[in-house]
Amino acid sequence: METRASVADHPIHPMLIPFPIALWIFSLASDCIYLFDFGGPVWKDVALYTMIGGIIGALAAAIPGYIDYRSLTDPVTTRVAQMHMFINVGLVLLYTINAGLRVLNGPEAVLPVILSFVGVAALGVSGWLGGELVYVQGVAVQPERESSGPRRRAA
Repeated sequence: METRASVADHPIHPMLIPFPIALWIFSLASDCIYLFDFGGPVWKDVALYTMIGGIIGALAAAIPGYIDYRSLTDPVTTRVAQMHMFINVGLVLLYTINAGLRVLNGPEAVLPVILSFVGVAALGVSGWLGGELVYVQGVAVQPERESSGPRRRAA
């Protein structure tokens, strides 16, 4: 199934998702650096700013993802896509609350770090479902083209 949200036949959603994934994981890593005394209080700031960057990146990735979702017709694929979407909306809410708690509380607050662990775990589940959509259900995958012979690799 081809995607409607694409540039030059390349789907946009998979181009954008690495940003929130990496930023949210690095936010948790920054928390751990601070918690285990590998770095000073600046790491709590790094955790906050990367978290906010992840929220912005997730919102940007959601737009083409939703466009792709709206074009689904198979009920099984739609159900998997709904779970993927609901988890991701929940992640944006969780990280928004997490960022708010960080601003309102001091660097010693533990709840934001717990929320980050929960968020990264949910991110793994969402990624699994995204992989299911692409690699099993064929979402945003172009159908094979008829060819007159073997493909040549560019030199």
